[in-house]
Amino acid sequence: MKNILDSLKGHPHVKAETAYAILLAISICHLLNDMIQSVIPAMYPMLKDNLSLTFAQIGIITFVFQLASSILQPFIGLYADRHPQPYSLSMGMCFTLAGLVTLAYSTSFPMVLIAVAIIGCGSSVFHPEASRVAQMASGGKKSLAQSIFQVGGNGGSAIGPLLAALIVLPFGQHAAGWFAVAALLAALILVRIGYWYSLMLPQLGKFKRMRPVVSANLSTSMVRLSMAILVVMVFSKYFFNACMTSYFTFFLIDKFGITVQQSQFCLFAYLAAFAAGTLLGGFLGDRYGRKYVILFSIFGAAPFTLALPYIGSLPWVIVVATIIGLIIASAFSAIVVYATDLKPDKVGMVAGIFFGLMFGLGGIGSAFFGWLADVTSIDYIFKVSTWLPLLGIIAVMLPDIKPALQKAQ
Repeated sequence: MKNILDSLKGHPHVKAETAYAILLAISICHLLNDMIQSVIPAMYPMLKDNLSLTFAQIGIITFVFQLASSILQPFIGLYADRHPQPYSLSMGMCFTLAGLVTLAYSTSFPMVLIAVAIIGCGSSVFHPEASRVAQMASGGKKSLAQSIFQVGGNGGSAIGPLLAALIVLPFGQHAAGWFAVAALLAALILVRIGYWYSLMLPQLGKFKRMRPVVSANLSTSMVRLSMAILVVMVFSKYFFNACMTSYFTFFLIDKFGITVQQSQFCLFAYLAAFAAGTLLGGFLGDRYGRKYVILFSIFGAAPFTLALPYIGSLPWVIVVATIIGLIIASAFSAIVVYATDLKPDKVGMVAGIFFGLMFGLGGIGSAFFGWLADVTSIDYIFKVSTWLPLLGIIAVMLPDIKPALQKAQ
């Protein structure tokens, strides 16, 4: 602990040594958290058969989960900004554990709704404070730190359905309870992270008279405009991603006649590239500036997304989808860090807002494209959704900001 006490490791606005051990630990917890969450949609076919649910009820399950995961995050983040709670991370994971066990033994539709709502609340508690920990441990490399944290979540989302296929589908609904081991492991790791966090708080207090200054001296109106642009970026990215993650398998089956299992492996290729791209965005954001990573990540993916529906070869579709995942994933970490640079005194609230938008827009996008596919076709929704990354061009309006330290007068 000497390094922690002697130096301000990872303070989000003080250049110091990056706490890679803490970043790795919080990323692993993010992986376990999002892996558990991704089990929920993988269980839908089983729940539908076991509980005789309608498609409308399946939609309600998704809505309740996404609502609990998104609406609460900004408020929890705002409270944490004013009253840091180092051990709330572990408590949030305990919510996830309780919800998971409830889901495994749910025998009715209302019980399922309660279970996914509890898991969603756990996610709301986890993400804002975990994002704050990542920035505290960044040592000034905030994009890299946020990317290391985020790549864990993307990795968990990618492997969750595969594990569900290997564990839950063969052994039944109760086997979802086996994932409680992952939740318990994450909760124990988060206790240790909470201890590190609590040690950091007194040290951070010594720097109350140090405040971040944006070199561009942005006006309030420019800050608001920049935040609005970032919201549009999240919209374009996660509406498109919702179409890919929910309907890419159906698109491949419909167009190339492959099996469900083969389509799942193709989806995994996209999700794995998505996870790798997140980490790439962190390196590039710290080196070349977050504005340019946001612009490249979303607008730069547009040529590939526009071509995707018209490619007639399955191998080339997979190659292009992998390139899209690699490019478009790099934006989110840069968006979150850019937003916290705009509002440096509200890191938890800002992280909560953007993680909430990520969950909320993903749920809305999935429902929207599902409705559109019913009234048109799977091929049509891909021709529509692939235009969304063109919205990334408005990122050119973002100002260049470079946070610096200045002693308060």
